[in-house]
Amino acid sequence: MSNQRRQLEDTNKLGTFAGVFTPSVLTILGIILFMRLGYVVGAAGLQQALLIILIANTISVLTSISLSAIATNLTVRGGGDYYLISRTLGLEFGGALGLVLFLAQSVSIGFYCIGFGEVAAGLFGVGGGGAQVIALLAIAGLFVLAWQGADWATRFQYAVMGILCLALVSFFLGGLQQWDGELLQANWRPAGESPGFWALFAVFFPAVTGFTQGVSMSGDLRDPGKSLPLGTFLAVGVSVLVYFAAALLFAGTLPQELMVGDYEAMNRVAWLPFLIVAGVFAATLSSAMASFLGAPRILQSLAGDKIFPLLNPFSKGAGPASNPQRGVLLAAAIAVLTVGLGNLNLIASVVAMFFLISYGLLNYATYFEAKAASPSFRPRFKWFHQHASLAGALVCLVAMLAIDWKSGALAVAVLFGLYQYLQRTAQQSRWADSRRSYHLQRVREHLLQASHDLEHPRDWRPQILAFSDSRVRRGRLLKFSSWLEGGSGLTTLVRILEESGPQRALKKAAAESQLYEDIAASGVQAFPLVVNAPSFEVGSSLLLQSYGVGPLRANTVLINHHGINTQQHYAEQLKNFGKNLRAGLRLGYNLVLLDAKEQEWQRLENQAADERRIDIWYEHRKSSALMLLLAHMMTRSPFWEQAELRVLAAVQNEDREGTIEALKKELEQGRIDAEAVVVADCKSATVIGCSADASLVVLPLALKEGQIIDCTGESADNLLPKLPLVALVVAAQQIELDAEPEEGAAGLLAEAEDALGAAQSRAELAEQELEAANLAIEENLKALLDGPRRGAEGDAVTPYEDLAESRQNLDKAIRRSAKAEAKRELEKRQLEQLRKKYHLKGDPEKGPGGTSV
Repeated sequence: MSNQRRQLEDTNKLGTFAGVFTPSVLTILGIILFMRLGYVVGAAGLQQALLIILIANTISVLTSISLSAIATNLTVRGGGDYYLISRTLGLEFGGALGLVLFLAQSVSIGFYCIGFGEVAAGLFGVGGGGAQVIALLAIAGLFVLAWQGADWATRFQYAVMGILCLALVSFFLGGLQQWDGELLQANWRPAGESPGFWALFAVFFPAVTGFTQGVSMSGDLRDPGKSLPLGTFLAVGVSVLVYFAAALLFAGTLPQELMVGDYEAMNRVAWLPFLIVAGVFAATLSSAMASFLGAPRILQSLAGDKIFPLLNPFSKGAGPASNPQRGVLLAAAIAVLTVGLGNLNLIASVVAMFFLISYGLLNYATYFEAKAASPSFRPRFKWFHQHASLAGALVCLVAMLAIDWKSGALAVAVLFGLYQYLQRTAQQSRWADSRRSYHLQRVREHLLQASHDLEHPRDWRPQILAFSDSRVRRGRLLKFSSWLEGGSGLTTLVRILEESGPQRALKKAAAESQLYEDIAASGVQAFPLVVNAPSFEVGSSLLLQSYGVGPLRANTVLINHHGINTQQHYAEQLKNFGKNLRAGLRLGYNLVLLDAKEQEWQRLENQAADERRIDIWYEHRKSSALMLLLAHMMTRSPFWEQAELRVLAAVQNEDREGTIEALKKELEQGRIDAEAVVVADCKSATVIGCSADASLVVLPLALKEGQIIDCTGESADNLLPKLPLVALVVAAQQIELDAEPEEGAAGLLAEAEDALGAAQSRAELAEQELEAANLAIEENLKALLDGPRRGAEGDAVTPYEDLAESRQNLDKAIRRSAKAEAKRELEKRQLEQLRKKYHLKGDPEKGPGGTSV
């Protein structure tokens, strides 16, 4: 774009006064001010009327703060509320709200023009359908101005602004001349038959819904970041002063019954009443004009984002300022239809709710942006605080429920339906929003919080590293990994590139792109990871030791069983294969080897859901608990949810009944719903005979001299070809299926703290006994100086006998105190070792108040 063209566009754009302040203040100072404020003051009383004005303007002020924060944090383009919300909460919220706001503002044109027609028809004595005819003529006149563009409409708004100012001057001059302080006091309380606070709030609230009209003009502003906050706050500030002052004048000049019974009570106060009539005309037409300007621009921005394909033609504008003439046509058609339908009270209420929802979402979007703590959130508006935005959203919600919960529910239902539609049909967003930053911030907070809590066996869930170098088998490995997760864990698809030289970065990027493609093709949720290393052994060792962040670390390695399509070194070189498996096991990773040939996989997929069966060959080792848990996790996935679990165990000590009872008890304690089956032995023939017809067989494995040994004690290569899909499992971690909340690290610490507390109590008691023994020695020494005394039977008792007994007691107390102190020191050291083991800090003698580092 040439500099000359940019200068021409800037010349055609609007400044703060024309583009923001004027449309906002003209919409706020509308028909409610001239024809309903007196009714609200009369029915509610001045006290409640001022409260109504305060609450309504609190919403506008809080929303203006949120608006200013977002407007000064990014370049605001056309679309107003829609643009701000879509760039923060995403296209689903933005698209749904943009569409309903366009419809709401288009319907508002018709309503404002109907109001103008009714006033004009009453003034000129036109009956029948005269009001609708006048409304249609008003729409036609405003259409011409909107068609010409924002510049022509702004000139019209200047004329309207002048009329409004004259009308307000007339009202305030008349009110000051008729002021009566006693009447003000009489009007302080509500009228006798007041409809209620929230009903009157609903009557007044539309008065403040125009403060975002300037936002709708954002695409026509020269400097939106400067004009939107300044113009909006000026408009809100002026309107707040006008409404409070007008409410005081009404209460100080007219009796309640007159204000309640006459909607045109302002004429009785004004110095020149005809100016009030002109003001009513100006107010209705200016509000309609503001909606005529705002609605097409929201539609144009929405169409430009290509969210609803049907609306794409409306993105085209006319002239240097890209005036949305197609949107003007559609808005005019909706306004004409609205006038033709006549009295639409329900729709009017729902439309008001759409505006209230938009303000609530605007506030929430700002709070959402701030809560995400993104470094890119740097608003130049310094008076912003995220809690102010949250308060604004909550106030909007409360107002919706209080005004009319049925209309509010209908508006929310419409918005929710559009949101769900867009979530299912919309393509990838064409812009970045704040949702990813928000999720990253939540991840940070949750990881920090999880690191403060002690790890417990009940928290265990599969975090899988799936190694694969073959695109042929990668899809099956990913699908199997998703089954093992059971919706609780995470999978990272790993590929280690043995590359060096200047091309390794390019090859890594290509390999990572390939992993992304394979993950997308599989339909599985997983993360890709490519590691460059001089050799597989080096890369694998470093990865297994370093993968994860904080408490979120991988615990299970999943690989395809060795063959021509397996990750290099996890391949045909059986010695290296077993060696690398053992290295992962020693680093604390559970191992799962998947043997899934193409024909076996196809047979599984073609099998009926209720005919699938998983056989788990159980041994009394720690791997068996892991096998049971993983099999149970698989039944959480839709593919396996109807599958039968069968646990097979060899008879122990020739006691078949005892073995099956023990197995059933273990399954019951572990809360695993499976059939218990006892077999004679775990030899190859037995395994094949029992599980050849299963859908999946889960076998324990062992590593011996580089070979994979199955439950038969022989090489797995002898058994696997004769079985269907097989998962070989060995556990490096102790999995406790029946762990209680009091067990684990927390239980050990609690026991150690209790033991230390008991040792401290015993040491304190021994110290008291020692002090008592020392005191007895002192008393006996004193008695020795005083001479002998008489015993219970009158015999003389010498102090030497008492002193000897006290000496014996002192020796015992010293030994008990020494033992108690030694026990306390031992328990303290043991507790300190536990705290060090679990990375806790704090004073061990002050109980469990420490937090993890």
